Amino acid sequence: MANDFSKYLPLTESTAYTLLALVEPLHGYGVMQKVEQMSEGTVKIGPGTLYGAFTTLEGEGLIVKVGEADRRKTYALADKGRAVLVEHIRRSEIFVNNGRLLQGG
Repeated sequence: MANDFSKYLPLTESTAYTLLALVEPLHGYGVMQKVEQMSEGTVKIGPGTLYGAFTTLEGEGLIVKVGEADRRKTYALADKGRAVLVEHIRRSEIFVNNGRLLQGG
Protein backbone atom coordinates (compact mmCIF):
# COMPACT_ATOMS: atom_id res chain seq x y z
CA MET A 1 0.00 0.00 0.00
CA ALA A 2 1.46 3.33 -1.07
CA ASN A 3 0.09 5.28 1.90
CA ASP A 4 0.63 4.41 5.53
CA PHE A 5 -2.71 4.50 7.28
CA SER A 6 -1.46 2.72 10.41
CA LYS A 7 -2.18 5.77 12.58
CA TYR A 8 -5.90 5.31 11.83
CA LEU A 9 -6.04 1.53 12.13
CA PRO A 10 -7.61 -0.45 13.52
CA LEU A 11 -10.83 1.56 13.34
CA THR A 12 -13.31 1.23 16.16
CA GLU A 13 -16.53 -0.46 15.15
CA SER A 14 -18.48 2.80 15.45
CA THR A 15 -15.92 4.73 13.37
CA ALA A 16 -15.87 2.06 10.68
CA TYR A 17 -19.66 2.12 10.44
CA THR A 18 -19.69 5.93 10.43
CA LEU A 19 -17.26 6.02 7.50
CA LEU A 20 -19.21 3.31 5.70
CA ALA A 21 -22.46 5.23 6.19
CA LEU A 22 -20.87 8.30 4.61
CA VAL A 23 -20.27 6.58 1.27
CA GLU A 24 -23.39 8.60 0.46
CA PRO A 25 -23.61 12.15 1.87
CA LEU A 26 -25.68 12.28 5.07
CA HIS A 27 -26.36 14.53 8.03
CA GLY A 28 -25.84 13.37 11.59
CA TYR A 29 -29.29 11.93 12.27
CA GLY A 30 -29.15 10.05 8.98
CA VAL A 31 -25.77 8.59 9.94
CA MET A 32 -27.11 7.44 13.32
CA GLN A 33 -30.04 5.70 11.63
CA LYS A 34 -27.95 4.14 8.87
CA VAL A 35 -25.30 2.82 11.30
CA GLU A 36 -27.96 1.15 13.43
CA GLN A 37 -29.60 -0.35 10.31
CA MET A 38 -26.34 -1.54 8.69
CA SER A 39 -25.08 -3.07 11.95
CA GLU A 40 -28.41 -4.85 12.49
CA GLY A 41 -28.82 -2.95 15.74
CA THR A 42 -25.46 -4.00 17.19
CA VAL A 43 -23.97 -0.49 16.97
CA LYS A 44 -25.82 2.61 18.12
CA ILE A 45 -24.16 6.01 18.07
CA GLY A 46 -25.49 8.86 20.16
CA PRO A 47 -25.43 12.48 19.00
CA GLY A 48 -22.63 13.58 21.34
CA THR A 49 -20.37 10.75 20.22
CA LEU A 50 -21.20 11.28 16.57
CA TYR A 51 -20.62 15.02 16.47
CA GLY A 52 -17.32 14.61 18.30
CA ALA A 53 -16.37 11.95 15.74
CA PHE A 54 -17.37 14.26 12.86
CA THR A 55 -15.00 16.93 14.19
CA THR A 56 -12.13 14.47 14.52
CA LEU A 57 -12.74 12.72 11.19
CA GLU A 58 -13.05 16.03 9.35
CA GLY A 59 -9.89 17.32 11.00
CA GLU A 60 -8.01 14.21 9.85
CA GLY A 61 -9.31 14.61 6.29
CA LEU A 62 -11.28 11.36 6.36
CA ILE A 63 -14.64 13.05 5.79
CA VAL A 64 -15.64 16.39 4.26
CA LYS A 65 -18.56 18.70 4.90
CA VAL A 66 -20.49 18.90 1.64
CA GLY A 67 -23.42 21.06 2.71
CA GLU A 68 -25.21 22.89 5.47
CA ALA A 69 -28.86 23.90 5.68
CA ASP A 70 -30.90 24.86 8.75
CA ARG A 71 -27.97 24.06 11.07
CA ARG A 72 -27.87 20.56 9.59
CA LYS A 73 -24.42 19.71 8.27
CA THR A 74 -24.03 17.05 5.61
CA TYR A 75 -20.83 15.04 5.41
CA ALA A 76 -19.37 12.59 2.91
CA LEU A 77 -16.47 10.19 2.83
CA ALA A 78 -13.25 11.79 1.52
CA ASP A 79 -10.85 9.87 -0.73
CA LYS A 80 -8.48 9.42 2.21
CA GLY A 81 -11.33 8.08 4.35
CA ARG A 82 -12.32 5.67 1.60
CA ALA A 83 -8.73 4.35 1.41
CA VAL A 84 -8.57 3.91 5.20
CA LEU A 85 -11.94 2.13 5.20
CA VAL A 86 -10.86 -0.20 2.37
CA GLU A 87 -7.72 -1.13 4.32
CA HIS A 88 -9.77 -1.68 7.49
CA ILE A 89 -12.12 -4.00 5.57
CA ARG A 90 -9.15 -5.92 4.12
CA ARG A 91 -7.73 -6.43 7.61
CA SER A 92 -11.16 -7.41 8.97
CA GLU A 93 -11.56 -10.03 6.24
CA ILE A 94 -8.28 -11.63 7.33
CA PHE A 95 -9.56 -11.75 10.90
CA VAL A 96 -12.93 -13.24 9.85
CA ASN A 97 -11.22 -15.87 7.68
CA ASN A 98 -9.08 -16.94 10.63
CA GLY A 99 -12.15 -16.99 12.85
CA ARG A 100 -13.86 -19.35 10.42
CA LEU A 101 -10.91 -21.74 10.79
CA LEU A 102 -11.46 -21.70 14.54
CA GLN A 103 -15.13 -22.52 14.01
CA GLY A 104 -14.23 -25.39 11.73
CA GLY A 105 -15.66 -23.81 8.63
